Amino acid sequence: MEDHLEDRATPRWLDILWLFFLIGLALLPPVDELHKHLILMGIGVFHLLEPQIIRWTGKLGPFLAVLVKIGLASLLIGHTRDVAPIASSYWPIFLLPVMTAAMYFGPLGTLLWTTLASAAYCAYLIPARLQFDITKENVGQLLLRIVFFYMVAMIVNRFVMEYRLQVHRYQALSEILSEANRNLKLAQAEARRAERLAALGQLSAGLAHEIRNPLGVMKGSAELLNQRLSGSDELSRELSEYIYTEVNRLSALVGRFLDFARPSRLALQPADLTAVVEQSLKAVEQQGATAKVQVLREYSAALPSVRLDQELCEQAFTNLLMNACEAMGEAGGELKISIHPSNGGRQVVAEIADSGPGVAAEMKEQIFNPFVTTKETGVGLGLAIVSKIIDAHGGMIKLVDPPGGGACFQVTLPAG
Repeated sequence: MEDHLEDRATPRWLDILWLFFLIGLALLPPVDELHKHLILMGIGVFHLLEPQIIRWTGKLGPFLAVLVKIGLASLLIGHTRDVAPIASSYWPIFLLPVMTAAMYFGPLGTLLWTTLASAAYCAYLIPARLQFDITKENVGQLLLRIVFFYMVAMIVNRFVMEYRLQVHRYQALSEILSEANRNLKLAQAEARRAERLAALGQLSAGLAHEIRNPLGVMKGSAELLNQRLSGSDELSRELSEYIYTEVNRLSALVGRFLDFARPSRLALQPADLTAVVEQSLKAVEQQGATAKVQVLREYSAALPSVRLDQELCEQAFTNLLMNACEAMGEAGGELKISIHPSNGGRQVVAEIADSGPGVAAEMKEQIFNPFVTTKETGVGLGLAIVSKIIDAHGGMIKLVDPPGGGACFQVTLPAG
């Protein structure tokens, strides 16, 4: 038996029309039959309460509704008889449970319930045979009524099934449109971010070039000054070393500005993403960042190759791995690296998760923007450069919340 509808959405005006219909039946002969009026009142009350009864009784509700209506129809036939109940002019009342079954059940269920309703109506043949002779004409008329039961049942069920199909289609279309709307919003957000990054990159490149030339002169002068003051007093040597160290730091900072502003020129070639991540992890280990970190690897077998610029991708993953290790602090923690195919093998996903404190909710939307950092001494260009590299490869990077806490950066790259 096919799934039924949980309840029927009946407009209020249709309920009122239904009550007028029952009042009309009450005014038709036999008018002085009290049981008839009580049964019609019961039918009206049950119809009004039917949606609530369906919700209260759950899956049994539709079965109960059809059975109750078959019972009420049988009672009404019994109290509106002329000569015998089966000859009652109120026989169309059995269409009520038949149509109810057609609205709640599928074709097979509708046929079964129509058969049961027809059997309940035909049960009045038993007392009729004891009082009267059943002729062929009577049997033909009875069969004609039963055929009408089945015809009405299948017509109503066909419209109901078509309605359900249309509802499912509209729901599927609504989900598709919602997904398209979400993707459009993401694309618009990415476009706005790309515009901001492009403008900021041009500004950074101009400033960096203007700063680099005098900075080079200052660096050379600091080196000469440091050499000349090698035999001087301690304070002079200390001050010259400060100048030399800070000039070097500024030079490195300007270099990072240029890395961010410079257009990415990719030397793409098929590569194993696992090998690239392992090379980045080796670089992080050589810097001693993983001394107190337990590294867990989950690499899927038979990964598809990825077309990438190995040098730039190693830079991006080294930055992500270093950030993860630094986020866990001196106490250390657990660094989990997983790489697996996605989207039917058309993409490869690398996830780098740490057991650190995670990223504050107010920072998650801005974490890949330039000059946004959670470090006291950070500049805020590291993740911006990583995002730029991944975007240049046609991939995507996002921050997700792992179940056990911490932070997880998910990098998705198209397979080669």
